[in-house]
Amino acid sequence: MISRREIDSISSRYDRRNLAVATICSHSALQIFHGARLEGLRSIGICTPDRRAMYEAFPLAKPDRFLMVKGFKDVLKPEIQAQLTKDNAVVIPHGSFVEYVGAEEILERFVVPMFGNRLSLLWETDRRKQREWLRSSGLRIPREYESPEEIDGKVFVKFQGARGGRGFFTAENPEDFNTKLLQRMKRGIVSEEDRARITIQEFVSGVRYYPHYFCSRLEKLGIQSTKGEGNLELLSIDKRIEPIDESYRALPDIPEEFYDYTVTGNQPVIARESLVPQILEMGRSTVDESMTLFPPGLIGAFSLETVYHPDTGFTVFEVSARIVAGTNLYPLGSPYSAYLFAEPMSTGRRIARELRIAASRNALEKVVF
Repeated sequence: MISRREIDSISSRYDRRNLAVATICSHSALQIFHGARLEGLRSIGICTPDRRAMYEAFPLAKPDRFLMVKGFKDVLKPEIQAQLTKDNAVVIPHGSFVEYVGAEEILERFVVPMFGNRLSLLWETDRRKQREWLRSSGLRIPREYESPEEIDGKVFVKFQGARGGRGFFTAENPEDFNTKLLQRMKRGIVSEEDRARITIQEFVSGVRYYPHYFCSRLEKLGIQSTKGEGNLELLSIDKRIEPIDESYRALPDIPEEFYDYTVTGNQPVIARESLVPQILEMGRSTVDESMTLFPPGLIGAFSLETVYHPDTGFTVFEVSARIVAGTNLYPLGSPYSAYLFAEPMSTGRRIARELRIAASRNALEKVVF
């Protein structure tokens, strides 16, 4: 695996007065480029030919320069990486970057400095390690089944990777599980590789909340970590829009195609104010434990996937150790960021600001790896 020393050696040669923010043109790239522009940083869009027109359609969120590639995995090519480092680029990882390039490839072959702590990929992309992280953080997590034969009630079935819920389904018993899995495999939605890495969790009812946090190693806003350097900011919250959400329109006879958990968009959410202390504490516990598991722990944007029920409180299903697509709702800030910053602050802009501050303080190594 690429060492921190190697990345620090590369970033130490950067012109701190001329940093560039770079990411692949997908997921939350519009917000990232827009945020960089607001903070006075250059931006580079790593783009495939079929996507360029979309980014050119939004001039205020268009990257300053396109770096054209045939496929996103081309970022691993030595000549592309050399071009990015020559341009003082810091890459902002997001869900599509991890999915298209691959966590293992990033850890072993990608030497361009990345915003955040790339060691989080070891814990985020391995469901068993992620579960260990959440449990050791003191968070309530759903029961998990080792095999389909153990299913004794309604369960939620999901697969590895940042695939936006594609292929996910619910099942009531082992027979129901096997029938629905084979249906998805025949349709090409689920592969043999996916089948080998299935996660089966209890189905938890309640209201979905996806809080978006930012852990800063440079600023003193929000609440302070209890284990070391770092402050936690709550920037926004969202809820995902999935086809299953529209199933009520087909009552009482709901067609099979409504039972789909593919994420198609996001909705803004404001939590009841009495729940905010719990939301903040969940984020802080996650940060605190990350400092123990993969020092120096979480840096920058991350999110928790939760369900809240008045009887059981918050149940945490996943952690995403990066900017998530739900933050795209708030390019000019949210009702929460308005209480932290005197100007509009998206997660994309917050990332750019942390980079700008780090560069001005000669502390880039604190926020990139």
